[in-house]
This record gives sequence, C-alpha cells and structure tokens, in this order.
Amino acid sequence: MRWVFLLALMLCFPARAEKADKDKPTELEANRMQADDVRRLSIFEGKVVLTKGTMRVLADRIVVRQDDEGYQYATAEGKPVRFRQRQDPRPPEKEGVWMDGEALRIEIDEKANTVKLFESARVNRGGDQVAGNYILVDQNSEYFSVSAGKDGEERVKMTIQPKAPPKK
Repeated sequence: MRWVFLLALMLCFPARAEKADKDKPTELEANRMQADDVRRLSIFEGKVVLTKGTMRVLADRIVVRQDDEGYQYATAEGKPVRFRQRQDPRPPEKEGVWMDGEALRIEIDEKANTVKLFESARVNRGGDQVAGNYILVDQNSEYFSVSAGKDGEERVKMTIQPKAPPKK
C-alpha cells in the first residue's frame, strides 16, 4: 500500500508546465480508490480531482500505472475530462499563459512526455484553440498533431488570435 501513496505523490501530468510543477506533490481526491501493488496499478473513481502545482485535472475515473523504471502512465476518462495548467513563459511573454483542454479520454505518458486527447478533443493556449477527434501534444518539442474523425464528416478546427507586434 505504501507504493500507492508514493505513486500518488510522484504522479506528473506533463503539459509544458511551469518547471516548478514537477517538484510539487500530487494530491488526488476521489469517491473510491483501488490498488493492485503486484500489477503496480491504482484506480481512482468518482469525481476525481488531481492537483499538482498549477495543474488540475477533473475526471470520472483515472487509472495510474508505474513501470519498472518508475515512470507513470495515466488514463483519465470522463464526460469530459478537463485539465488546466500554467505554462512557462515564451518570449515575448512576461508570464506563463494558461493551457486548458478537454476530451472524453486523456492519456499521459511521463516517459515519452506526451499528452494524448481522444474523442471531442480541444486544447486552448492563451486564446489560440485547436479541436479535433484526436490531439497529440509532445511536451519536449511543443509539437501538436490534430486529426479529424474517420468518417470524413468531421474536420480539424483551429483559431489563432491576432498577436500584437513586438515593442521596439
């Protein structure tokens, strides 16, 4: 059972987060929790709230597993799953902007440093928004990939807000 508490404290949801977030403790609240120490698996169900630094995730269910190297993998499900986190500033920003998103399922891979959003996915960063059936966010390169549904009826959508020219 001790492993479950360590896992909960170390769980990291990367999202090009503020660098300070990785050193913050993870807090999880849920109506129910099950742990399988042999399989290194924990399941949190019922109005799950995960908080780690500036990140907040709201889901109906979050399943967390840990590999032999200590990396965590999490799958959050809900109608929808919602997350929000402040990003490190990028020039010419003076302070980090907020990134938020939602989908019916979100998968976080700590080792690959990716976030995958499935079904009715949307990500908003500082007013710029992208939406599709599937969104991949690679935190190492800040690369986004968005796909529409397979039936051809859906389309990828993006809104880019006008930016003020840099001050001289």
